[in-house]
Amino acid sequence: MRLIDETGKQIGVVSLEEALRMARERNLDLIQVTEKVEPPVCKIGEYGKYLYSLQKKEKAAKTHTSEVKGVRIGIATSAHDIETKINQAEKFLKKGNKVRIEMILRGRQKAFKDMAKEKIRQFIESLNKKVPVKLESDIKKDFRGLTTMVSKK
Repeated sequence: MRLIDETGKQIGVVSLEEALRMARERNLDLIQVTEKVEPPVCKIGEYGKYLYSLQKKEKAAKTHTSEVKGVRIGIATSAHDIETKINQAEKFLKKGNKVRIEMILRGRQKAFKDMAKEKIRQFIESLNKKVPVKLESDIKKDFRGLTTMVSKK
């Protein structure tokens, strides 16, 4: 079997008896890393630490699923504030997240849905100039206003 010591240095190909003897001398365990290759790879180390590192790697792989982040704009939001929101959405998209764009309409603003849709389209166009995006869902009416979802191409 191919043997790796506790520091990560490759010792080379040794017999099972020799690998077990080396592990016992150091008061550590002999851990089989993989058996799919010829010769199988084993490592000298603490089994508990090895299991912990495997669990940590699995958790890290699972946690990087894309999240949905939200950006809220209003119908009367100024151009500078819109630019700030675009920069924030750009950061979210570059991290691999989807972005929900919400246009909150209050009171009489609900009468100006066409203007609100146009403002969302302009927001998406400006965002598209910085990061290529695709529309996940069309602009839909929500109970608080209008929403849409974009993701990175």
